[in-house]
Amino acid sequence: MSSVNTPEYFTVAELAELLRLKERKIYDLAASGGVPCSRATGKLLFPARDVYAWIASHTTGPQETEARPPILLGSHDPLLDWAVRESRCGLATYFDGSLDGLERFKAREGVACGLHVYHSETSDWNVPSVDKTRDAVLVGFARRRRGLVVRPDETGITGLGDLAGRRFAPRQPLSGTAKLFGDLAEEAGLDHAALDLAPVSRTETEAVQAVARGEADATFGLETLARDFGLQFLPLIEEFFDLLIDRRQYFEAPVQALLNFCAGDALREQAARLGGYDIAELGKIRWNA
Repeated sequence: MSSVNTPEYFTVAELAELLRLKERKIYDLAASGGVPCSRATGKLLFPARDVYAWIASHTTGPQETEARPPILLGSHDPLLDWAVRESRCGLATYFDGSLDGLERFKAREGVACGLHVYHSETSDWNVPSVDKTRDAVLVGFARRRRGLVVRPDETGITGLGDLAGRRFAPRQPLSGTAKLFGDLAEEAGLDHAALDLAPVSRTETEAVQAVARGEADATFGLETLARDFGLQFLPLIEEFFDLLIDRRQYFEAPVQALLNFCAGDALREQAARLGGYDIAELGKIRWNA
């Protein structure tokens, strides 16, 4: 795809891999005019935008015709939230958790969805959750360091097992954070019923704010936000945060504006300032329907 780790034009070999055909068949399609191509450089090149439109035009069965609204769904991330504003891409946001966002994305309620869903049985992130999604691509955004965020004066919490009886700021059930915390707590032998739960926080920032205000002793949050609020951070895991993007909308102006901004220096500099991020694989295609 054109702006992030995928070329604007496919070569014969790249198109053959995409379509799972032999290169000889690609030459035959080009010769017959069956697939969009260009010979401007003296060799066959296939415009990615036109190729995907050609694939869509040959799809059989019931077709989705209702346009997706320009909304970014799914999990809240401070760096992504900042990038949406700074890029002036025009996307609205509705962040209410990875699993909520994935269901809304499948229902065509947005053009993209932020995800950090861990699958313990495969030790993989996000891909098993989206592998049956049609006409979409999963693009890497960042790796994030996550762990326990604890009040500065709290000395008795060194791991998940120490949360029993403590006031804990939880996330909503359809968030990737809640799912991951449940998996890790089970591995650590922490009974969820042993927690003294504060009101549910619906974003990463709200959960850490609850600790900063003294409304909770701890939460399962991001290092970058612990730094922002001067709180202790006990690292537990590094997670993949990816963007699931509708294939057609990938090429439209709002998504392209966001991706182009994310590929620039401003985002790298902001990630370094915030801390807790590794964006070395930003833009990597992690899965392609």
